[in-house]
Amino acid sequence: MSTGNAEAKLAALGLELPPAPKVMGVYKPLVIVGNLAYASGHGPLKSDGTLMLGKVGADVDQQFGYDAAKQTGLALLATLKAALGSLDRVKRVIKTLGMVNCTPEFTAHPAVINGCSELWAEVWGRDNGVGARSAVGMGSLPGNMAVEVEAIFEIE
Repeated sequence: MSTGNAEAKLAALGLELPPAPKVMGVYKPLVIVGNLAYASGHGPLKSDGTLMLGKVGADVDQQFGYDAAKQTGLALLATLKAALGSLDRVKRVIKTLGMVNCTPEFTAHPAVINGCSELWAEVWGRDNGVGARSAVGMGSLPGNMAVEVEAIFEIE
């Protein structure tokens, strides 16, 4: 059974989904196998079609990274909604991998990726919106985007 109110919760939070990101290579944005949806890596796509760019610890600060992770979470939701028809089909978050474009000295990767995780906890609740997670730093990410997130969801 789904959490059933993800769409209403997004509206209540006053959050706007960006357009579902366009494919930029040889991959599928979402692959469904049985009752699992595997989302490819997404970046912090804004509603105007631009990305939030920069290296955390050099060009941008930790708060910018957090905001970029939240925006990346919204981009993933846009892909889910486009593929599934409704976010209410998502039963739970299974696994999240968050990657932060950062300097070697920056070590607060989990605090940055909390931007995405806390968003999903608000949308689906703490039981269903929080799954297993890894948060790691990267020397670079495509196009110099600040954050990239991929995830696995249980769906109905």
